[in-house]
Amino acid sequence: MGWIADTLDSIGSIKLRQLLSQAVSLGLIVTSALIIWKALMCITGSESPVVVVLSGSMEPGFKRGDILFLHMSKDPIRTGEIVVFHIDGREIPIVHRVIKVHERQDSGEVDVLTKGDNNYGDDRLLYAQGQQWLQRHHIMGRAVGFLPYVGWVTIIMTERPIIKYILVGALGLLVLISND
Repeated sequence: MGWIADTLDSIGSIKLRQLLSQAVSLGLIVTSALIIWKALMCITGSESPVVVVLSGSMEPGFKRGDILFLHMSKDPIRTGEIVVFHIDGREIPIVHRVIKVHERQDSGEVDVLTKGDNNYGDDRLLYAQGQQWLQRHHIMGRAVGFLPYVGWVTIIMTERPIIKYILVGALGLLVLISND
């Protein structure tokens, strides 16, 4: 009887070690992803170095589902640049082109007016009530590159949360049943 009890204890200890090993591995993966994201934020100078185009307002240049890479330097923003900005009171950033730049004479600060390439009018209707221009603090970054269609994964998981839950559940199940 002692041999069976010892065998069961050793099996239980192996499963516990595997579970702890998998938990540590998952923790390292999540931590690594956060470190990479923070490093990208420092390198690009943008609070969000990667964004997904969520609408067709920038077609034909950028389509819904494209991923944009952003960079924010100290250089002044110029007409024609594509910027990503946030509006006070709105969570989702907007990707549009700068169509006018207004330099204030008193402070030298630059205000910008934007417009989607596929939109009829400028973005003043999108801005906060009474706001006519975007200031530098509204700008999250300038588009410096893009990957077409890759952002559809994010759009699908946002619009159909059940897919996100199925994917997370499948990955969790894979971690639990893997033998490595």
